[in-house]
Amino acid sequence: MFLENIPLAPRTTLGVGGLARFFAALTTITEVHAALVEAQQRSLPVFVLGGGSNLVVADAGWPGLVLAPQLTHQDGGIVGAGTDWNTFVDHCVAQNLAGVECLAGIPGTVGATPIQNVGAYGQEVSETIVSVTALDRQSLELRTFSKAECRFAYRQSRFNTDELGRWLIVEVTFQLQENATPALKYRDLVQHFEEAPHPTLAEVAAAVRQIRAKKGMVVDPHDPDSRSAGSFFKNPILEAPLVPDDAPRFAQPDGTVKVPAAWLIERSGLTRGETLAGGMGLSSKHILALVNQGGATSADVVEAAKRVQERVHQHWGVVLHPEPIFVGFSGSEALPEGATVISSAPPQ
Repeated sequence: MFLENIPLAPRTTLGVGGLARFFAALTTITEVHAALVEAQQRSLPVFVLGGGSNLVVADAGWPGLVLAPQLTHQDGGIVGAGTDWNTFVDHCVAQNLAGVECLAGIPGTVGATPIQNVGAYGQEVSETIVSVTALDRQSLELRTFSKAECRFAYRQSRFNTDELGRWLIVEVTFQLQENATPALKYRDLVQHFEEAPHPTLAEVAAAVRQIRAKKGMVVDPHDPDSRSAGSFFKNPILEAPLVPDDAPRFAQPDGTVKVPAAWLIERSGLTRGETLAGGMGLSSKHILALVNQGGATSADVVEAAKRVQERVHQHWGVVLHPEPIFVGFSGSEALPEGATVISSAPPQ
């Protein structure tokens, strides 16, 4: 069932990382269950790989089993976790179903989106999720979580916080709005449609992809700025007195303020296209992205991220936290502050 010594770098958008000791691409829940049983019997640590778009894989790779579930079934709003996200968005737009049109162009799979509560251009995936069904990697039982039970917050859910690594998502149920008007909340989108203020869902999705492409945020083998993990840092949420006077600000319900990380980085003395460490640097199109400029290692990624954090903290007193998950690091490495880590240490 398992392949051996499979390179992981080509399976990520950042293009770094070592080998998976064992690897399995599986197409049914039954096969996934059987693979987890075998991994338990052999005491293999398991990592679940989706589209590879929000990951930093260690140079040492993964010493256990990497599972790549390819569950692509769809029945109405119930969608298999292995379904390509953009294929799903295009399907919704073609059916005139609103709710995910502003999330067009994001790489990855459907099952990855609830983990981070993916959001962009004025939408978050949690707005349309009804439930998430996942396999408990401890008990090997299926469980369905309601939207409330997923505990969604900004770039956060139960699946990437206190229960990180426990659940293997197998399907997501969405509720979309038929014949509804597109969401036009984000400044770039509003400006794009100033002369045509009533766009269709398809026009909004196309505009989002166009805007993302200009920022190097659409995976394109011909665009070196797309060799990234997307936006590398979360927008910090600060107490109001800590917000720089001239910074863009987005008030939160609890009185705190969200500030664009890109604004803080660009005004801390760093420049677009700058090399930061080894083969890693800042995107020439969008300063929030760290890009593999050629031959980068995961150690380069770590050092580049830390350099950005240090510069922003020195200039603004703000600590930026990474968005990507750091996979296969042993815990002995000095990772960027606030990094979410899936350790390769064997299960106890």
